[in-house]
Amino acid sequence: MTPEAAMALAVEQADRVKGGTYPNPPVGAVILDADGEVAGVGATQPPGGPHAEVMALRRAGRKAAGGTAVVTLEPCNHHGRTPPCVDALLAAEVSAVVYAVPDPNPVAAGGAARLGESGVTVTAGVLGDAVAGGVLREWLHKQRTGKPHVTWKFATSVDGRSAAADGSSQWITSEAARTDVHRRRAVADAIVVGTGTVLVDDPVLTARLPDGSLAERQPLRVVVGKREISSDSRVLNDDSRTMVIRTRDPQEVLRALSDRTDVILEGGPTLAGAFLRAGAIDRIVAYVAPILLGGPVTAVDDVGVLSIAHAQRWRFDGITPIGPDVLLSLVPG
Repeated sequence: MTPEAAMALAVEQADRVKGGTYPNPPVGAVILDADGEVAGVGATQPPGGPHAEVMALRRAGRKAAGGTAVVTLEPCNHHGRTPPCVDALLAAEVSAVVYAVPDPNPVAAGGAARLGESGVTVTAGVLGDAVAGGVLREWLHKQRTGKPHVTWKFATSVDGRSAAADGSSQWITSEAARTDVHRRRAVADAIVVGTGTVLVDDPVLTARLPDGSLAERQPLRVVVGKREISSDSRVLNDDSRTMVIRTRDPQEVLRALSDRTDVILEGGPTLAGAFLRAGAIDRIVAYVAPILLGGPVTAVDDVGVLSIAHAQRWRFDGITPIGPDVLLSLVPG
């Protein structure tokens, strides 16, 4: 198996545990034996549990000796809740380590250097862009900035309307798109909406499986704004925990969620506009349906743009058909 193919398999492992490793990163690992065959795979376990390399080494056993470890993140070189992964790799007598992304945390970094000093052949950057922009995107952002990564998620008609003129919005997009939304919720740390959305739509803001049952993992539900919401609001039920933040300032919201990594903004046009004006959105995920609604209910209100020369510039990093709809992913240009 090539290093690229093994790394793709490691990414699959990481994707399976995304959302369940917080505050640790979702990492995947593959051990190839001396003949280049897969001997073991693994992914980071919940906090306090083994890291990806240790899980993969356990499954590989003695086949790891003389083999190659392929990991999505540089193996850690510090003793936290668990011993350094570098120790486990050296004890297993692997001859090579391949990783995608260097660890930006100065406390945990240094694994590659120590492996190299111990005679292990180290290769960095294999599928690095794909990993950094994919499964590790949010965690790397948090490491760089100290702030949670915020994704503004919304559904819209092809003419940019989030509801019909009478306010009805269920459902603009298809069941396939809604299933994808619930998948994203299930791996997020928090979902943010405004009090207006709660008062008008009374959402539950849970992550659900295709059969309608609750997903095993639920994000923190966050309601932002000055207005009071009813104690009977569904967002306050027992399906998940809820935080109410009495502010309209996006930066205050981010400070209140500073211990989170992956945050989804699902609020209406007013809240979205406020976050965009504040420069507090790191990615846009738009589900666009091939319908026309017209009318006054747009997906976002004022974003502080007075002329085309001052337009906010974003670039596509993904365009994916999803059922009859299209999923657009954008990052700042």
